[in-house]
Amino acid sequence: MLSRRKEIDDLSYRIIGAAIEVHKQLGPGLLESVYQKCLALEFSDRKIEFKQELEIPITYKGHVLDTQFRCDFLVEELIVVELKATSDILPIHEAQVFNYMNILKIPKGILINFNVPNLFHHGQKTFVNRYYEELF
Repeated sequence: MLSRRKEIDDLSYRIIGAAIEVHKQLGPGLLESVYQKCLALEFSDRKIEFKQELEIPITYKGHVLDTQFRCDFLVEELIVVELKATSDILPIHEAQVFNYMNILKIPKGILINFNVPNLFHHGQKTFVNRYYEELF
């Protein structure tokens, strides 16, 4: 189990490295959709497997609903990556990542905000949930 946890942690460093490269090339101030397309290219170049705009099923009282609920990226079936290009990360953005992680039963999530001067220090936040803790 410890090796699985290390695999997830190593993957998150690769994801953040790819995001830093996109930010280094483009800087802040663009639309989220631009960063998303560039990050998809960066993931491909780095041989990081991902699903983009993954529809997340919502089940309510036994009914699967068509809600158009989507996460920006699901990376290697292990990490949810949600992108923002906003002045501030709000608690609702963090809740969104946790919801995606819990619904999909994914152990780790990364919230990336490209609208910052330095992405490494201020533009990314990592989350883990009980699925990560179960890897011990």
